[in-house]
Amino acid sequence: MTLPRLYAVPDDEAVSLIKDARAGAVELEAETVEAVPVDDPATARPGWLDDRRARLDEAPRVLPVWLRDRGQLADAAAFVARWYGREWAFHTVRAPVYVGRLWACAPRGGARTARKWWRWVTDAEARPAEAKAALDPDTWTRFVTVQSRRTGPRRRLSLVVAVPVALLVTLAAVLLPGWTLTAAGAAALCALGWIGRDTDRPIITRYVAVRLQRRLDSAEVETALAAIGVKGRIDFASPIAVDGPGWLAEIDLPGATTAAKVLEKREDLAAAMRRPISTVWPEGDRAAHPGRLRLWVAREDPAKAPRKLWPLMREGQADVFGPLPFGFDPRGNLVEITLMYSNLLVGGIPGSGKTSCALAIVLGVALDPTAQLHVFELKGSGDLDSVRPVCHRYVSGDDDEDLLAALAGLRAGITEQKRRAEFIRGLPASETPEGRRVTRALAEKYPEADLGPRVIVVDEAQELFTHPEYKDEAADLSTRLIKKGRAYGLILILLTQNPDAPSLPSSVSSSVGTRLCLAVMDWRANNNVLGTGANERGLRAMDISASEQGTGILVRGREGGTVRAAFIKQTEAEEIGKRALALRIAAGTLSGEAAGEEVAEVERTDLIDDVRAVWPAGESAVHSARLVEALAVYRPEVYGGWLPAGLEALGEDEQREARSSASTTLANALKPYGVGTQQINRRGAGGSAKGVRWEDLPER
Repeated sequence: MTLPRLYAVPDDEAVSLIKDARAGAVELEAETVEAVPVDDPATARPGWLDDRRARLDEAPRVLPVWLRDRGQLADAAAFVARWYGREWAFHTVRAPVYVGRLWACAPRGGARTARKWWRWVTDAEARPAEAKAALDPDTWTRFVTVQSRRTGPRRRLSLVVAVPVALLVTLAAVLLPGWTLTAAGAAALCALGWIGRDTDRPIITRYVAVRLQRRLDSAEVETALAAIGVKGRIDFASPIAVDGPGWLAEIDLPGATTAAKVLEKREDLAAAMRRPISTVWPEGDRAAHPGRLRLWVAREDPAKAPRKLWPLMREGQADVFGPLPFGFDPRGNLVEITLMYSNLLVGGIPGSGKTSCALAIVLGVALDPTAQLHVFELKGSGDLDSVRPVCHRYVSGDDDEDLLAALAGLRAGITEQKRRAEFIRGLPASETPEGRRVTRALAEKYPEADLGPRVIVVDEAQELFTHPEYKDEAADLSTRLIKKGRAYGLILILLTQNPDAPSLPSSVSSSVGTRLCLAVMDWRANNNVLGTGANERGLRAMDISASEQGTGILVRGREGGTVRAAFIKQTEAEEIGKRALALRIAAGTLSGEAAGEEVAEVERTDLIDDVRAVWPAGESAVHSARLVEALAVYRPEVYGGWLPAGLEALGEDEQREARSSASTTLANALKPYGVGTQQINRRGAGGSAKGVRWEDLPER
């Protein structure tokens, strides 16, 4: 016997019997096996209430999004006004040309009118019948009678109409002013011109907006998906609808096709749709299933659309503890960046709009009077000079002294992180209900502790990470600051135009919480900025053209989307910088260089004096690791960050790695003083390792 496909045998004994029966060893009766249905008919279909409840969750809104959202409604109204206003202006300017074309067609219109009148009065349509009737006298007699009945009233009507019209025209010419006669004549010419127009040569020039895209329809979607290799039937989860300044199609792809496969072919999809790539934005819908594709198509090319103003352009101030306005997504919705408890990495090729991104970020920070801003612009172009008046520390240049200043800024950040951590640890748990971290409430409650946000911006960070002498310490300091500083209000922002592996250490890129990748050349650079596997997840910044300046993929965690940084002109940035300065003066929060103070390029303590202070008596040379441990005990607020906390609790390999990193940090810190490290050979503890000789220390 054969069991139905959707039925299961309940026990192993029955299965054994079936096998024996098939082998011919046992004659199996049909009643021996009691089949159990796999699908219970009672529960195969949901009840009426469950079915409606499930549908209600996915039911469309009563009002479309553009009517419920004030911003989208304003954008839609502005678009309609702009569209019809421009169309009206377009035709108004060309109105004289239209009138001239009509008047040129007036003679032909007059001739057509006269010809039609004559044919109507004489009943020209009956001429073929007249020719046939002339062959038979009786038919001709009847035809003449009928013809007279048709044409007689037409002639009399023409005469009745023509005489009064002629009298009215004569009286109007005598009694009415000249301008009315001119207007009437022009109108008559226009009417005759409209009658005499050539249908192949339209009077009115067609208004064509080259940036306006045609409406999206299902046929176009199906054809385009088939062209990029998506075979099989596709289902639309909902009707194609207006979504902001464009149209949204929600599609269930066939079979095992995932949305990620379509995202990989965005450029091919745009080519198949014959639309600019900047107007075609496919994305997955993880809330539904991996095969759900949300295809949004812009009504206007976002790359050529009028710019949207940064929300803080004219007024207002920011709060670094909350989200900061940054830019806009392809739909025109505002995109914000949260820097607190995170860090930011921005990468892209030269000319991709990194300066626009940097301005939108640092100006937002500058408009928070409680935020302390440290800017190290290692290109020397002065792109960020607009915030210089409010910066605690501002460096612009690419010389070694500028790189050392940036390195010192990172060291100072580690020192500040240690100080804040010590302060937070000293507070009772009731004072930190949100965890051992800095909050706005905590910073306002303890103003003397100086717990406001400290934002360190390093533009052209590749200059630090590729420097033969400073790269190791820079990578180590950045990694530690990213991992440990975020909880204490210390924020590191790194910008680079060369996001390859040597210019962007993996220890740094893998630790950053928020990433923005502008146009890049290949998937390697894309993944260096956005994280491993970003390309496979459809986050592909290499599909963005360098001409789309300021446009990139913004990612926090594993999820991301496309954003275009708000474009701020340098003159506008200067005005915003002045407003930020006024806010800080009013709040009394100017510090550092902004307050006229001198900020040292190196640590505030003199490293050479500190090394002399901890030097063991009678020793001619000391290993660097021992010196760092002694310095950390001597001045923990300065050197405590050079070694990880709880060093003794670490394993041997971790201790060895930590001491090696600390030795490198000390070596780099001594270089500005002309002191180098050498291999020191000693018996016993320490063995052979890098160290410092007493005779190399400069005299005081």
